[in-house]
Amino acid sequence: MRKNTKLGVNLHKSEKVCIFMIGLFAVLALITVVYTRSLLYTSNIEVERVKEQIEKQSNVNSALSMQVDELASLSTIQNVAKEYGLSYNNDNIIVIK
Repeated sequence: MRKNTKLGVNLHKSEKVCIFMIGLFAVLALITVVYTRSLLYTSNIEVERVKEQIEKQSNVNSALSMQVDELASLSTIQNVAKEYGLSYNNDNIIVIK
């Protein structure tokens, strides 16, 4: 006659529940890590897009600032004044202190 021998350890119900809970916790922790990493990745992509837009807008602002400086120069103002028939008369300038 042979005896039936089980390979393994006999566990109580509470021990099985504890092992199940630990396994469930480990799976949930892994899912949470993956989810937070994906959120971080998408946030970083959005930050890079915003930085790129800021850089483009900064370049546009610089170009417009140069254009304003060019149009506000004395020679440009004098050319426009001559075009409209205006003249520069130094006697008409009043300096207020």
